[in-house]
Amino acid sequence: MAEELHLIRNEAEYEAAMIEYERYFDDEPARGTPEADRFELLGLLLAKYEEETAPMSAVDPVETVRLIMEQRGYTRSALIAIMGSRSRASEFLNRKRDLTLQQIRRLHVQWRIPADALIGRLEDPEGRMRA
Repeated sequence: MAEELHLIRNEAEYEAAMIEYERYFDDEPARGTPEADRFELLGLLLAKYEEETAPMSAVDPVETVRLIMEQRGYTRSALIAIMGSRSRASEFLNRKRDLTLQQIRRLHVQWRIPADALIGRLEDPEGRMRA
């Protein structure tokens, strides 16, 4: 039986929850099942912990993707598959090209990266949000 879920309070609990969460990636449970509920709850708990420990006030899509690749062991080839070509992936990682809406959607669905982390935020030099 799976351990009861609770708020994540430290890095060790975060890592354990992330390992369990990632197990569902290759075989996502069917909606409406207890496993699907657990998967969704784990995602919410992980997001809450990440938000509290590393606020996304100055989200950088490139750094977000690099971090996800490092943490989850994704290869550059996996990114190329999502981006559509080697040159687009390279241009994105070298900050010469922004993500397209289609690429944001693919990264969000396939790699489960929050869309707002891929969009980034527009801030003026004093850190205030711009429209």
